[in-house]
Amino acid sequence: MLVEYTKQIQEAAKRLLKEKKVDCVLGYRQGTIPLVDAPYFAYTEEEVDNLIWSSFCTKNLANFLIKRTDRVAVIAQGCVSRSIVGLINENQVKRENVYILGVWSPGMVDRFKVMERVGGREILEAKEEGDKIIVIGEGFEEVIPKKEVLRQNCLTCVHRNAVLYDEFIGEKGEETGGGNRDMVAAPWEKLSIDERWEKFTETFKDCIRCYACRNACPLCYCAECFVDESKPQWCGKTQDEADVYTFHILRAFHCAGRCVDCGACESACPMGIKMRVLTSKIEKDIRQMYDGYEPGMELGAVPPLSVYRPNDPEEFITP
Repeated sequence: MLVEYTKQIQEAAKRLLKEKKVDCVLGYRQGTIPLVDAPYFAYTEEEVDNLIWSSFCTKNLANFLIKRTDRVAVIAQGCVSRSIVGLINENQVKRENVYILGVWSPGMVDRFKVMERVGGREILEAKEEGDKIIVIGEGFEEVIPKKEVLRQNCLTCVHRNAVLYDEFIGEKGEETGGGNRDMVAAPWEKLSIDERWEKFTETFKDCIRCYACRNACPLCYCAECFVDESKPQWCGKTQDEADVYTFHILRAFHCAGRCVDCGACESACPMGIKMRVLTSKIEKDIRQMYDGYEPGMELGAVPPLSVYRPNDPEEFITP
């Protein structure tokens, strides 16, 4: 737990509730399993004591704001704040209903990397102390440098501070995680068409169609998802390769030009599928084709694929 941040978040939350500026505060509480802290709504000053800020806060809280009519204060780092901006622009969240407590993200821990470090042994407890993660299980305790087990999207993040906020908690930190986000997509660009398909199928072959990625994504707010439609049926319900690949390809393109690379999809996946190898390539193409456009950076901005302009790039659809 990041103690100083936690204390400041709790103080701000109690003040907002006491002054009746908000009806509740949306943040995180300690999770019931190690390495995963959980979204939490605090409605009273007493419940605020459960709020924490740690390197295990991987869920995108913007997902819990959609269509709410009460006044909510929300803890938001860079990616979450950008998701909120996107949802406001798409009329899913009303700006007047959300009070954003901006924070800086230190980078969140990838539980799959940690599990790999301990050889798949069961982790019974995890805590952070400074720049280290301590994991404890039956018969073992390991100290792991946090930077070695951060999520890949946090390493390549270039907006760690909230981009939109009503007040900022603590001091702003470094914007970048130090990685090169374009390099995530680079392997695709060196491959032939057949090699790209092979890489794609290898990445998604373990998908069990649980839809955890869809449910964790704040962009997937459709009342009825295309995979659930039956008239017409766009995608089968089976785990047949064609159905699995259709789901992931269409979902990725629905998010094109809107995805802020929050990593919630990968963190939620029980199979550890690295779906960012697909979405990062699409988002790089968006930046290159649409003058460096980045989603969630400006209120009122319209995602480039939501409109038609006569001078839109068309190299990808013309021979």
